[in-house]
Amino acid sequence: MIGPGDTTDPTLLADAETIAAGLARAGAVVVTGGLGGVMAAASRGARQAGGQVIGMLPGTNAADANEWVDVAVPTGLGQARNLLVVRGAKVVVAVGGSWGTLAEIALARRLAIPVVSLHGWSIEGPSTDDNVVAVSTADEAVRAAASWLSSTPA
Repeated sequence: MIGPGDTTDPTLLADAETIAAGLARAGAVVVTGGLGGVMAAASRGARQAGGQVIGMLPGTNAADANEWVDVAVPTGLGQARNLLVVRGAKVVVAVGGSWGTLAEIALARRLAIPVVSLHGWSIEGPSTDDNVVAVSTADEAVRAAASWLSSTPA
């Protein structure tokens, strides 16, 4: 799951938590950037639903991870760690939009990883992409992501 690390928007945080909990209940391991905002909310939701959370941290200190991360990976790569967050996914769920989130969406599509977007970036214009789906609710995001998870080989 990806999204702004500095947001305090209660809607984004609640939706990230709900989506991650739903994915965890569906058996997914939730991978985030391991820090605050949407990443922390997603980590909390997945963990409270009994799931496992991996945090790909930009720095070198595992202690920087939010408290709900089970496995902290201090990459030391800064923003380049976004590639690791995306590469570890079968489907990327974006909640909200920031430039880092947009970069992760672009990386996901370059790697042929589908994207579900809630309250954030979408693709419009002459080039459409059926593997980027904008949804309106957290429940729709869970259903869309779970659908891709169930159809993707392990």
